[in-house]
Amino acid sequence: MANSKPNRSSTHDGQAHSLSHVMPLSLLFGVFTALVLLTLLTVVAAQFSFGDWEVWVSLGIATIKAALVAIYFMHLRYDRPFNAVVFLSAIVFVALFLALTLMDLQI
Repeated sequence: MANSKPNRSSTHDGQAHSLSHVMPLSLLFGVFTALVLLTLLTVVAAQFSFGDWEVWVSLGIATIKAALVAIYFMHLRYDRPFNAVVFLSAIVFVALFLALTLMDLQI
């Protein structure tokens, strides 16, 4: 009994946690700058009247910002291509559902 060692094995043994995607700071700051500029564009676009296109302009800017976040900050760019197909399919279906919903609006 005195020579028995405690079981220190973990269910996480053997997993490589060092497989992160190191991106240059210039790329991260570039994406950050693009997100800030798109946010300013959203504020400026809110000051103008686009008529029936107001919702579409806002959704377009928001979609671009969401895509930038998913591609770079969620590392979708460096992931399997299948995940990009799933992401693009989700974007297409959300756009389809929004288009069908917005066609029903009485303006």
